[in-house]
Amino acid sequence: MCGVTTEGASIEAFGDAWMVHCAEAHADLPFPPAAVRNYGEGLARTTGGTERLEAIGPVEIHPVTEDRIEDWLRLFDHDAFAGKPEWSGCYCLEPHEAAPGEPPPEWRGWQARRQQMIDRLRAGSTFGYLAYVDGRPAGWVNASKRCDYTLFRRGDADDDATVGVSCFTIAPPYRGHGIATRLLDRVVADAAARGASWVEAYPFNANSDDPGPEFRGVRSLYDERGFTEVKVRQRDTVVRRPV
Repeated sequence: MCGVTTEGASIEAFGDAWMVHCAEAHADLPFPPAAVRNYGEGLARTTGGTERLEAIGPVEIHPVTEDRIEDWLRLFDHDAFAGKPEWSGCYCLEPHEAAPGEPPPEWRGWQARRQQMIDRLRAGSTFGYLAYVDGRPAGWVNASKRCDYTLFRRGDADDDATVGVSCFTIAPPYRGHGIATRLLDRVVADAAARGASWVEAYPFNANSDDPGPEFRGVRSLYDERGFTEVKVRQRDTVVRRPV
């Protein structure tokens, strides 16, 4: 951030040294301490590559079952947010804890968010798929039921019958190779077997000022696969297709 080297024997020790440095040299940072620490520890954790590969190997898509949680953690701990340490504490928890029209929950450390998502994946209250390239986890889509989101559920009978595509996370080297498309196709293909009647998504509107508008998938991705517009909202648009 400022060219000063910070060191620690572990992530936690690095975080302690980082916080001391920030208190001494950057006391005017307009962020809560948990966010400052998350950024620093994210710098140490996100060791994956940031350069896009010109070509990639075969892509395989698998649901994140118990035996694939370690692969999911490898993606989120090290690769997904390489070059963006400020996002490294996300762990795709936001759609499960944020509520529409309400202030975001108080920021917690990445360790707590990480553990909460491990618990959710094991319990099945978060469901999604990993894309693998040459055996390495390269991308993720959160395709939980709408009833399992706080951000998107509507409290009606369709909540349990609707798969909601809330987020794509692709590691930088694998972007621009159609991985999000492959993930979405698998979500749609499996939806009936999961007891769903609908697949729904929430792409940000073209004029959105959100800092990362493509993580929900661009609108054209859904238009090309038969999703139709349900409702245009201030920041996003609800689109859906029957299973």
